[in-house]
Amino acid sequence: MAASTPRKILVTSALPYANGPIHLGHMVEYIQTDIWVRFQKMGGNACTYVCADDTHGTPIMLKAQQEGITPEQLIARISVEHQRDFAEFGVGFDNYYSTHSPENRELAELIYTRLRDAGHIAKRTIKQAYDPVKNMFLPDRFIKGECPKCGSKDQYGDSCEVCGATYSPTELKNAVSVVSGATPIEKESEHYFFKLGDFENTLRQWLFPREHKDARDMHVQPEVANKLDEWFNAGLQDWDISRDAPYFGFEIPDAPGKFFYVWLDAPIGYLASFKNYCAKKGVSFDDYVRPDSETELYHFIGKDILYFHALFWPAMLSGAKFRTPTSVFAHGFLTVNGAKMSKSRGTFIMARTYLDHLNPEYLRYYFAYKLGPGVDDLDLNFDDFTQRVNADLVGKVVNIASRCAGFINKQFGGKLATTLAEPALYEKFASASESIARSYEQREFSKAMRDVMALADVANQYIDEKKPWALAKQAGKENEVHAVCSMGVNLFRVLIAYLKPALPRTAAQSEAFLNIPALSWHDTATPLLGHTINAFTPLMTRVEAKQIEAVMEQSKSTLAATTPAAPPSALAEAIKLEISIDDFNKVDLRIAKIVKAQHVEGADKLLQLTVDLGEGKTRNIFAGIRSAYEPKDLEGRYTVVVANLAPRKMKFGVSEGMVLAAGPGGKDLWILSPDSGAQSGMRVK
Repeated sequence: MAASTPRKILVTSALPYANGPIHLGHMVEYIQTDIWVRFQKMGGNACTYVCADDTHGTPIMLKAQQEGITPEQLIARISVEHQRDFAEFGVGFDNYYSTHSPENRELAELIYTRLRDAGHIAKRTIKQAYDPVKNMFLPDRFIKGECPKCGSKDQYGDSCEVCGATYSPTELKNAVSVVSGATPIEKESEHYFFKLGDFENTLRQWLFPREHKDARDMHVQPEVANKLDEWFNAGLQDWDISRDAPYFGFEIPDAPGKFFYVWLDAPIGYLASFKNYCAKKGVSFDDYVRPDSETELYHFIGKDILYFHALFWPAMLSGAKFRTPTSVFAHGFLTVNGAKMSKSRGTFIMARTYLDHLNPEYLRYYFAYKLGPGVDDLDLNFDDFTQRVNADLVGKVVNIASRCAGFINKQFGGKLATTLAEPALYEKFASASESIARSYEQREFSKAMRDVMALADVANQYIDEKKPWALAKQAGKENEVHAVCSMGVNLFRVLIAYLKPALPRTAAQSEAFLNIPALSWHDTATPLLGHTINAFTPLMTRVEAKQIEAVMEQSKSTLAATTPAAPPSALAEAIKLEISIDDFNKVDLRIAKIVKAQHVEGADKLLQLTVDLGEGKTRNIFAGIRSAYEPKDLEGRYTVVVANLAPRKMKFGVSEGMVLAAGPGGKDLWILSPDSGAQSGMRVK
């Protein structure tokens, strides 16, 4: 599989944005990348996998303001959460870093100044939408209004999600700032542009080489090349790489008040993370990034960010005298049960929600079983997921070891036979190494999984035909039992080696059971003979319907607990809604005494309150007031609650009411407290 001289490979996945948690749509990419990296390492190649949190931009700045913390505090917290989830899914980064780092600032400034000095940066004055209340320029996604084409309301400033039309923010009807609810105005500002058109010939040569043996020699997939060709035909446009203060990011050299647009320094973050790794490990950074480098560089990305990675990024690198990527591998989107992920249906699933209920190795295998080298979307169908995991992993692979190990341990002291019962059968398994390796290399994971499962069928058929459980009951058949079960264990070992890139934890548990060092790809050539194994313990259990249901329900609860407050513009519309006095009288407002208050583990905004509504009736309520109150300051106080609100199941439990509070948020939030003399259970009129 590996050449006589190990390849030097640098691999990256797209950087997750540091304003929210990881969801299963993200995990398609990280699992795909991790499988490929683990395969390379099993074959003896020097493969380094780096990533980082993407930490700059207006959304980060505004989210931090909403939470009453600094952007640095926000991104530090999110980084811990991201790395925790990735680790539990077995994604083995060699270095995980942040784009808000000294290395990234240094490299961003270096690349920019090289481009500027070579004449590839232009300056010109443009008009932009400006929030007159917040005194800030507004990105397109922070403006909403009515689509100028179809009239749909609540559409973003760059495109309509209803009719698909694209437009400029100035074309929106009745536009409002998502930040303040104010009507944006137009304001002029000088901006810096990267002259992408300067690199048209360079990019064409990189994307469409005249001489290549097949699609694998191209820097992008064939279907991606076709899409990029459309963009060339439409004309390469200059790219606005600057943003005005206030902005969380790196200030542009010699341009006070101007900051690098997040998409400029985000891909540079790949190199920054690797540079951080090199400093810690004593690796030569220059060997990997100079234009004549013989190392390999691969980016795994989603198809929605192709423009940045297949046009802007190689052009920037080329203009700044850095090497360009060996290949950019794009993948499709994740759908769940055949449809776009939906929060209301409980199919917008956070990584943490999945991990609370299901083995991460199951998802790794299922994604591997569905992933090919193209950009087609991938569907997570939970019925198919359950059947696939139970039939393949539990029913086929693990079943081989569980059927054979008991006999080896009980009757033969855990020692395998000294010869193979079926050398030709073992050779059939070992000789599949080359074709399965080729599938991994070419990212045809689906084919690799199917080939492994076909071998697992052969192994189970062998055991079914030999029936060691029946032989064990016959006198004088001990040697046959030993031979058959030793053969089964050896076939299981080969299968686990082939599955190890996709199932690293199951492989580690299997290595412990087999009492062997970590499996390399080449270990399959030689069987285990006369070797002592350890006692077998179950490696996997079946997926149950109740686990899937729990994931769905928790996803709905997470949505209810984390739905952000509506922007002022939306609140203003809601206030205009008139209700009758009869409707209002349906709301049962009661005075309640807070008898207990405590923090909610895993929730940043909630407190759990036990309130007394009188006559010994207590209710459990989750209230989003943690930013303003310490639990000890609430106990014993009276407040006003909505007593007839339907109970709502949340991730952390059931909430049986609502505490009334007012204020702009953060520390400026006050629960409604009645005057002295109030008693629990009294109705508020």
